[in-house]
Amino acid sequence: MTFGYVRVSTVTQNEKRQIENIKAKYPDAVIMVDKCTGTNMNRPAWSKLMKNLKAGDVVVFDEISRMSRNAAEGFQVYQELYEKGVELIFLKESTLNTENFRNVAQVELTGTDVDAILKGINEYLMKLAENQIKAAFDTAQHEVDFLR
Repeated sequence: MTFGYVRVSTVTQNEKRQIENIKAKYPDAVIMVDKCTGTNMNRPAWSKLMKNLKAGDVVVFDEISRMSRNAAEGFQVYQELYEKGVELIFLKESTLNTENFRNVAQVELTGTDVDAILKGINEYLMKLAENQIKAAFDTAQHEVDFLR
């Protein structure tokens, strides 16, 4: 199943742009909306979504800062969902999409040397994802700071 997750920071902000962006590429996505700060991961729609996601599901975000407002929490959620087999898509930061880091993990080879190599590659890919997520959150924070 494909979900679109939309978050605005206050009840007075409009979520329409995010919904339109997601629906333009994923018209069948079930949209989940929260109107609350991203500094707290305990958000009604997000909590419901996290509870019900299963392997093979897809979650589409307009941008990574809609998932979380800090890189540490963002990466923790990213890694949890990645390991669960949920695909994450970020329309504005497509280099962070989980499919970019999952390709090596799906190679079906056996043998202890190959297993060790694949484990090392997968650990490297997760570290790369973590660094890219941190950079994306830094950029998002700079934008927030500039707007303030």
